[in-house]
Order: sequence, then C-alpha cells, then structure tokens
Amino acid sequence: MYQIPEKLKNLEIYQPVTESYRVRLDANESFLDLPDSIRKEVAEAVAAIEFNRYPDPTAKELCEKFGAFYQVKPEFLTAGNGSDELISIITQIFLDKGDTVLTVMPDFSMYGFYAKCVGAKVAAIQKEEDMVVSAEDMIRQAKETGAKMIIFSNPCNPTSLLADRNDILTVIEQVDALVVVDEAYMEFAEGSVLDEIEKYDNLIVLKTFSKAFGMAAVRLGFAAANKTLTSILKAVKSPYNVNSMTQAAGCVILNHPEYLRDCIEKIRCSRTDLYKKMMKLAATKTEIRKVYATCANFVYMKTERAGEIFDGLRKKGISIRYMSGYLRAAAGSEQENEELMQALGELLK
Repeated sequence: MYQIPEKLKNLEIYQPVTESYRVRLDANESFLDLPDSIRKEVAEAVAAIEFNRYPDPTAKELCEKFGAFYQVKPEFLTAGNGSDELISIITQIFLDKGDTVLTVMPDFSMYGFYAKCVGAKVAAIQKEEDMVVSAEDMIRQAKETGAKMIIFSNPCNPTSLLADRNDILTVIEQVDALVVVDEAYMEFAEGSVLDEIEKYDNLIVLKTFSKAFGMAAVRLGFAAANKTLTSILKAVKSPYNVNSMTQAAGCVILNHPEYLRDCIEKIRCSRTDLYKKMMKLAATKTEIRKVYATCANFVYMKTERAGEIFDGLRKKGISIRYMSGYLRAAAGSEQENEELMQALGELLK
C-alpha cells in the first residue's frame, strides 16, 4: 500500500482570503490599478504574441528591462512565476533532507512550508514584542543549529519593520549558510542589499511585481544573485516558467519607470497617512496595545480582542489580516483607509 511521505503529513496550508469584500486590505496588494493608456499597451503586446510558441525560457528582454530599472546586470537575474516559485525552487535545490533552515517568527509562513516539503528542519527565532532580531542572535542561532540557509523578509511581513542593512551584511559575512533576503517591500523603505549580490557568494535577493508595481495578477518575481548562483537557478527552474503574457505585460510596465516611481510615492503617502491615523486612534482606544512603525505598505498592530475586531470588520465588508493577537492592514485608497478607520473606531474600546 502506498504511504504518504512523512514530510507531507500535517502541513499547515497557506490560506489566503477567497471571499469577496468591499474593501480588500488583507493581501498587501497595491490599491492602484493600471491606467487605461498602459492597459492598452499591455493588450497590444499580448495580441502580438505567437500563442503556438513557447515563451522565451530566459525572459531575456524582461530581465534587461528589470535590470535597467534596478541597476542590476541582467545576467545576475532569474525571472520566476512570482517570488513564491523562486522560494520553492531555492529551498528545493539548496536544502537536502535533514538540513536546517533558519527563519524568524513572525515572518512569511511559506519559507518554512517549502523547506518542510523537502524534508528540511525549520529552526525559527521567535521575536519578542518589539519584533526585532539582532544580527548577533541570528549569527549565533545559525551556528548553533548548523543552518544551511537563512531566509527572511526585509522589511518584514507582517511586522512592517526594517532590518538594518549593515546588520544583514554582517550576517552574510559571518555565517556558513546561504542567506536569502526577500525584499518584496523594499520599495517603501531604504536599505536594500541588491547592490551587494556580486560581492557575496552566499546571497540571493528576491524582488516582486506584486506590491509596489501593482501587478499581482500576472505573477512575476526575480531572484538576484552572483553568476554562479544564477546559473544554478536557471539550470534547475522549469524551462518555460514565465509565460509569454506575463513577460509581455512586465516589459510594458517597465517601459514606464516614472509611472512606477509615482505609484511607489502614492503608496508611501497612503501608508504614512494610515499609520498616523492608527496612532491617533491608539491614543483614544486602550485596546490598541501597540502600533508598530512601518517601513512597508501596511500597518501592523497589537490589540485586545483582535479576533473579534477582525470578524467585526468582515461583517462590515472590510477584510484585513488577523494573526493571533495582531492585526495587519494594507494601505488602501483614501476612501478605503477612511472606511477602515471609521470601522475600527466603532469596534475598538
């Protein structure tokens, strides 16, 4: 009789919101959709695709345009079907059964999920209430556990806090492990290590189109690393992992760098506005225990009755994220932010 492998038993499945809500602030998506002029360009680019042909396996033009925007040589880039695919590939090929991957908690849960799928052990540094992990602690834990990989988001999802760039470089230099830095939210902060990929042989930086660029629907991400690591990633990924429509849409959007920078600035302004309103609300609502400083496109806070508040918001047609005593809300449009704050004001004591 066939037996399910032990590593696949009792997996904690990631469960995104699937219901329809009037206000969606649960997935840290951009509240800015493409303008009609760029939509037209995307439609024209898609219409020109030869649908009977496979996509470019190297996504050459896309990597060139992405590299130009971020000032990264295209030969150091691997395109993926979203950062999720790249995380899955990285954990599969750089971890063997029984290896240890070091993560932090809380952080994006899929890091540990994919590692467990290959039979790796997950060691997690549990954050204290300040949600800060020091470089010294990470280095010590990596050495004590014999970690072969360290992976974390920066700025962190869900805490919205930013790890210091110099601390990250210290970790990279002092551990015998591959360090994977997921910079999905770095466009809303300062301190990227993207410019360091050529210097280190144990660094991979992940980037995404889903947050700052407002292209979550197309599923597009990039891994940036030195030539050796990039060659490995390109060798093991599926040959045609990024479809032609996604490549076409990505190239079009990257032809508009000023539009992208404007989107980033608008999201930053919305984030700052939401944070200030949360802080003002916290001054009048004793159930809000802490609102964390934000370096991402969302606000994270600790509250009493967090589960009840979450359910109350959903009944009002507003979806945010609930995480065991904490709430995370993405920055939305001016109207969405206002609706959220009004509802929180009614629900919190």
